Formats: sequence, structure tokens, C-alpha cells
Amino acid sequence: MGIVLGANQYGKAENRVVRIYRDSPRHEIRDINVSTALRGDFSRAHTHGDQADVLPTDTQKQTAYAFAKEKGLQSIEDYGLALAQHFVDDVEPVQAARVEVEEFAWERAVIDGAEHDHTWIRRGQEVRTASVTVEGSGDDQQVWVTGGLKDMVILKSTGSEFAGFLSDPYTVLQPTNDRVMATSLTAKWRFSQHTDVDWEATYAGVKQLLVQQFAEVHSLALQQTLYEMGRAVLETYGFVAEIRFSAPNKHHFVYDLSPFGLDNPNEVFHADDRPYGLIQATVTRDDAPDAGPAWYAYSGLV
Repeated sequence: MGIVLGANQYGKAENRVVRIYRDSPRHEIRDINVSTALRGDFSRAHTHGDQADVLPTDTQKQTAYAFAKEKGLQSIEDYGLALAQHFVDDVEPVQAARVEVEEFAWERAVIDGAEHDHTWIRRGQEVRTASVTVEGSGDDQQVWVTGGLKDMVILKSTGSEFAGFLSDPYTVLQPTNDRVMATSLTAKWRFSQHTDVDWEATYAGVKQLLVQQFAEVHSLALQQTLYEMGRAVLETYGFVAEIRFSAPNKHHFVYDLSPFGLDNPNEVFHADDRPYGLIQATVTRDDAPDAGPAWYAYSGLV
């Protein structure tokens, strides 16, 4: 039996980069968390401690900050593409690069009824995400891009059921035809192309579709809602190959007020944070191009 080195990558995780645009009296802000990872034949670094082919993680960090100025930060997808292609094209030992970006949104402070030019308040909604993987060089170079969001907490007070489910001797859950449905949604979609895409408009459009389907679909299960969300996105955007969801069911249980002589017709709830049902699903085109390493993440073991 031999022992060999398996798949490996290394990089600089969670570089907090803030870019302020001061080109006019009305400033703009972009606030991101970027992780970079390099892939290639770095076996000697593991087996012999030989660093000759290892670009320091500190260099990756410095590049991330420098590119925020040199290449700009108008969209996280373009920024990620620039970073990943630089590492693959310009650093000889690097055969592939993975860049993962989270963006934190800010909204302008309103002073005397007008938006302020250089003051913002952190927007406490979802975090926008993107990943870029670049592999190979020249005409053989391949690129995979995903967009997404996480931590989008969304709730509706009716229009959701859960009944007709399988029961066994351990089942105590009662069916319901009218319940609160809530989740903290993570959604990631894979693009089938990385050119001629309006990243900003696409993100806004996909988010709106997800919210609309959550609100309008009379849900017999959270699984059904996720499927309808995914179908709406794929029907609207031909350049989206697939979309993946992870949705914890943020349970809201009707609270028993009968000890106090009070009726409770689905008005007062106990919000229970754990344990929770975790629903995950992928909606894809049947002719979607191969995902390659698009989902081979850096910021978590896979």
C-alpha cells in the first residue's frame, strides 16, 4: 500500500476589501470579502517543504487589494474574473485558480429628506456571492462563474401548507393547511457563459424572481417553492445553466394560549431556531454544460 498526496489547494481566505469611488462629490462604496485559492502541482511543498513553486498567500492578499484599484470593483464577477485569470496567466506554476467573493450592501443615509453623498448605513439584508474558477491557459483555458446570495431571511404568514406526509410510529407532527413559512435562503446559480453578461442587472433580476415566487406560489412544501423559484430563473435567463438552493426551515409554531383562556387563530407563534429542517435542491437544464470544478469550493471542505 502506497501513500500519496491527494487534491490540494492553498490561498488567502477572507480578505476584507472596501473600495471607495471618489470621482465626483457623490462617492460610491463597494464592500467585499474575497478568498483566493491556487491549484497546481504543489506536491513538493507538501512532501519536502519545497516552496519554490509556492506564491505566498500574502502575495495573493496584496494582489486582491491592488486589483480593487487597478481593475476596479464595479461588479464582483468581473473583479473575480480579473483576479483568477491573473493568477493562471501570469504565475507559471498555477494551473487553476478559484476566487470566491461575498459583497456586503450599504444604503445611503437620508438627511433632511435627501440621500447623503458620502454617508451610508449597512443594509441588513442578504449577502451577495460570486465565485470564479479559471483553469488552463491560452486557447484551452476554461472559465466557470457562479453568482448567488446567502442569508436572505424571508417569511410569509400564509399561503403555505404541510400535509399528506408519510407517518410512522414516531410521527407526532400534525398536518396543517395554513402555516407560517420562513427560511434563510442560500441560492447559487451557474452561468453557461462569462461574456456579454450584465452581472448587476442579472443579480437584481434573479433576486426579484426568487422573492416573487416565494410570495406568490401557494406552497404545499418548501421543496415545491424552491423548484418553482429555480424554474422561474432558468426560464427567464437562458445563460443560467443551473441553480442550487439550501433553505433551513425557520419553524414558527402556534403558541398555546389556552391556559390563559385565549384563542390563538394563527396569530401568536414561537419562533424555534433549532433543530430545523434543511431543504436542499438543484434545478438544472437537461442540456446544461458540464459543471467542471465550478462547485469545488475553497472556503469549505467538499
